[in-house]
Amino acid sequence: MEKYIEVNNLSFAYEKEQMILENINLTVNQNDFLAIIGPNGGGKSTLLKLILGLLKPKSGDIKVNVDKSLLGYVPQNTNLNINFPITALEVVLMGHIGGQKKVFGYSKEEIACAMNSLQQVSMEAYAHMKIGNLSGGQRQRVFIARALCANPKIMLLDEPTASIDVQGQKEVYDLLKQLSQTIAIVVVSHDISVLLNYAKNVAHINKTLVYHTLGHINSSLNEDTHLCEVELLSALGEKNSCGCH
Repeated sequence: MEKYIEVNNLSFAYEKEQMILENINLTVNQNDFLAIIGPNGGGKSTLLKLILGLLKPKSGDIKVNVDKSLLGYVPQNTNLNINFPITALEVVLMGHIGGQKKVFGYSKEEIACAMNSLQQVSMEAYAHMKIGNLSGGQRQRVFIARALCANPKIMLLDEPTASIDVQGQKEVYDLLKQLSQTIAIVVVSHDISVLLNYAKNVAHINKTLVYHTLGHINSSLNEDTHLCEVELLSALGEKNSCGCH
């Protein structure tokens, strides 16, 4: 299995602040579906920013073994400007990388690529609808399509189902599970009861990191199972008793 991301002995602190992440070790493999969970302020979003190169480690290192252009990113709060008069297709076209936007619009090739990305997330029928007229789950699919425009090998998502209803959450995670057949998925989320039905592995971050493989737990869960974060950690048991590191 190809290692796409390798985080080795990483520590990080903002200037003149106490350590936020300490001695973090993590590997993201090809076709992984990794859930990153933990309390607010525990360092989850900071780790994503470090992987993306938006922040620099205080110590340790991060190896991204694919071209940085092949990292797709869906940040938090992508619904802040939903009143801006822009269509779903135009949002997705923003995801094109390399080269600059044409003076007189996008090329036929770029539009075809954007429509293909919308098709991948089952949103092609809404291409010309204003983004503000879509539901929260539909908007999130559009933002995922925007990330898909770069043909990523890895997709990093920070709280992709925040402020989305339960059905919308399920639709987003169903989509991510499908995408994980060809793309490594890394999701920061608090939607534990939903996410556990999809993720292959979980990293609990609260300054330090504890990693778990979920195969043996997923086999006993179903869509109606509700498992909070505390119950999850209790069910998994101590690190040394369940093969965690």
